[in-house]
Amino acid sequence: MRLLRDQIRSGELSVGARLPSERDLCAQLNVSRLSLREALRVLESNGLVEIRMGSRGGAFVTAPSTQHAGEGITDLLTTAGLSAADVTQARSILELGIVPVVVACADETDLRELQTLCDDAEAARTDGTYTPAMSLDFHLRVAAATHNPAIVMVMDSFRDAILMSMQEAQHEGTQGVAEHREFIEAVQAKDIDRAHRVMADHLRRTADAVGYSC
Repeated sequence: MRLLRDQIRSGELSVGARLPSERDLCAQLNVSRLSLREALRVLESNGLVEIRMGSRGGAFVTAPSTQHAGEGITDLLTTAGLSAADVTQARSILELGIVPVVVACADETDLRELQTLCDDAEAARTDGTYTPAMSLDFHLRVAAATHNPAIVMVMDSFRDAILMSMQEAQHEGTQGVAEHREFIEAVQAKDIDRAHRVMADHLRRTADAVGYSC
């Protein structure tokens, strides 16, 4: 499996290419058909190969999507037994690190959608339907404002872990929404220092709630 994976990653086997027949692959790799089929199933689960049935079927090289890759990272994170403090530390490093990119790259659509999320959160507070997932949606949308697919993928892969830490903190209230709005104002004003300060203070409250300290 490692040899096939390396050939795909190096481009020796290009996207869309059909792999040799089972018989030829078994001979090339010196493995049994059972071992080969298991390896192909693993590659398929990783998004590197697609198994097609029928007369024109076979194993074809594919390019894994960012969603596919992100789901794999999410599985690792959610089964690693991470504490809320662990997640909060990692989250702080990531979210504070992207602030300059958000300030530089956020457009009017980003700002408008972030404001809408704040409006929705305030309305949910009023009618008692607010959940920590609404705060998570805001932070994921901030990451999307970088317009960098890699950042979006990494942040999205932390989705379940971040939600877990938010649920444990259970502090997000009107102050949280106010901080979200202040962050938007700083981004709109292209004020990196203010945006960084607002986000740092915002994340520090979560850190305090889950008992994280440097």
